Amino acid sequence: MEPQITQRGQFFVLSNYVPASSQFKCHESITVTTQGDFTFIENLLPLVERWQGPVSVALYAPGTDFDRTVASIRYLRECTNHIIEKFVTFHIFFETEHTPETVSWPEGAFDCAQNPPFRESSAQTYKAENDLVYPINVGRNVAREMATTHFVLALDIELFPNPGFIPKFLDMIARDEPPLDRPYPRVFPLPVFEIKSGEKIPENKSQLREMLDKNLAIYFHKDICYSCHKIPKFDQWKRLNESQNFGVFRVVKRIHEHKHWEPFYVGTNAEPLYDERLSWEGRRNKMTNGFILCVLDYDLMVLDNAFLVHRPGIKEKSAKNERRSKLVKETNKLIEQRILPEMKVLYGFKDGCIV
Repeated sequence: MEPQITQRGQFFVLSNYVPASSQFKCHESITVTTQGDFTFIENLLPLVERWQGPVSVALYAPGTDFDRTVASIRYLRECTNHIIEKFVTFHIFFETEHTPETVSWPEGAFDCAQNPPFRESSAQTYKAENDLVYPINVGRNVAREMATTHFVLALDIELFPNPGFIPKFLDMIARDEPPLDRPYPRVFPLPVFEIKSGEKIPENKSQLREMLDKNLAIYFHKDICYSCHKIPKFDQWKRLNESQNFGVFRVVKRIHEHKHWEPFYVGTNAEPLYDERLSWEGRRNKMTNGFILCVLDYDLMVLDNAFLVHRPGIKEKSAKNERRSKLVKETNKLIEQRILPEMKVLYGFKDGCIV
């Protein structure tokens, strides 16, 4: 948990730049690992309020965005709920070519009467002004590698788990009942949902099921990428009554009807990392990770009473963006011509496994 400065390819990383006041040994909890920039940082408060455990967050802060990032961290720690200071450890990263003028922590008291620094328009950021892409997988890997617990849940910053997750999951692991005794490597995917704007995020599966029945909720990216987050045997999962404990609903492989699945899952730091050449704008940034899970014959153990909900608002297909279309095309070429051949050398190949 000691702060340190390291170089990661073309990036400088300030690990443990602001450590949480509470620390956890490997068996004591589960760490949510996430990433973003200061314009998304307000999502941390509802995330931590539901999680009630350690959170490791990597924030992208090139150039002058660094100052606004630090101000946003101070606002959350000093002007909102004390659980931010208690549970959240902040890491910061940026390209070496976009190093800020200073990286020191400001002295003096913070003025909580000012408007939250993260409410500024994303168009006003250094990132936007310099036409930079968001290196999402650098953030994912930095946040995950800095976790101090054995189990980690790598999330995007706008995804919120149902409350009470940590003790229920650790209890399930301690019981070690079938099918947990299978010999294959494993991760534990969580079904992900979107809800309509203005709706309250459900606290439990019963509330979620009611919202699904009223068409107030759908599974994640249903209207954008139908097969990317399709829940195995979804109708059965939905009908299964909620219980006080967690269990494994179904074990599947990332193959056949699930060959495009890019799940958010509980795993460990033994699992493959995310390819840092891929950006948010270029899309498909988690697909290579899924390919490796397939080739290595991972069990995807879907949990019965656990789920994630995206920040309210149903995602719709966005209008065509010429810049992003160009980046998507470049990403597809990079994956097919370079990354996929490299992964086949490193991990092997198995029929049915695709990116």
